[in-house]
Amino acid sequence: MKLDMIDVKILCELQKNGRITNVELAELVNLSPSPCLTRMKRLQAAGYITGYSAQIDIAKLGEILTVFTEVTLKNHRHVDFDRFQAAVRKIDACVECHLVSGGYDYLLKFITAGIVHYQTIIENLIDQDVGIDKYFSFVVIKSPFIKNHLPLNNLFGEKLSA
Repeated sequence: MKLDMIDVKILCELQKNGRITNVELAELVNLSPSPCLTRMKRLQAAGYITGYSAQIDIAKLGEILTVFTEVTLKNHRHVDFDRFQAAVRKIDACVECHLVSGGYDYLLKFITAGIVHYQTIIENLIDQDVGIDKYFSFVVIKSPFIKNHLPLNNLFGEKLSA
C-alpha cells in the first residue's frame, strides 16, 4: 500500500488523539467524512495503525523510578541475542529494549517502584545466566519532556510530496 500526504496527516492526527471522531478527523485533513473513514479503515487493515491506547500520567499514581540500562553480552551469536531478548521480554518493568551499535549491545528502559525493585530485577536477570557480561545503570532524575507522538510529517512528508 502506497501512502500519500493525506494518509500521513490522518496518522499524525490519530497519534495525537486516538479518540477523535471521524467528522473531526475529516475536517483536520480536509476530507469529507466518508472518504476519511475509508482511508482510516484501509490504514488499519494494512497494519499502519496497530492499536489505540490511553496515555497515563504515572506520576499521579505514585512514585516511580525510571532507569536506562546499557547491557553488553559475553557472546554475540544469534542464539545469545535471542536468549537475552526472550528473558528481557518477560520482565514487565522493562518497557523498551533496543539493540544498538557502539560500546554496548542493548539499551533497556525500566519503569520500577524504586531502586530496590530495579536491583531485584537485575539480580534475577543475572541469575538466569542469559549471557550478560556487564551492565551500567542510569537513573533518571527528571524528564523535562517526553513526546508521545512521532514527527511523521518531518520523516515522510518530503518523500511523499516528491
